[in-house]
Amino acid sequence: MLDTTPLIQAVDRFADRLRSAPQSRLRRGLAADALATARELAARAQRLESPDSGPRELPDAGMFVVGDQLAVAGRDLAVALETAPSQELDEAVRYVEEAAARAFR
Repeated sequence: MLDTTPLIQAVDRFADRLRSAPQSRLRRGLAADALATARELAARAQRLESPDSGPRELPDAGMFVVGDQLAVAGRDLAVALETAPSQELDEAVRYVEEAAARAFR
């Protein structure tokens, strides 16, 4: 079983920063960018778990819960990746780290 701790840590760092971000920053696009990241993580998990069915889109539950949505989607992906090739894990970690860097530059 693949150790997905690096992905969980990257997602948790990003989610924690979102949860502590000021409302003004969330409103200026940070929440939308984070939701797009959460949706991508959810889609990746769904493709791994059910490759024959199309992904369902993560709903927009509002800017104040996007950190939680990101955390849940990231952990779902981590579970799905436990039996996947390690390069998929590396790619997911890189994706989250780059998304966080873009969001908080």
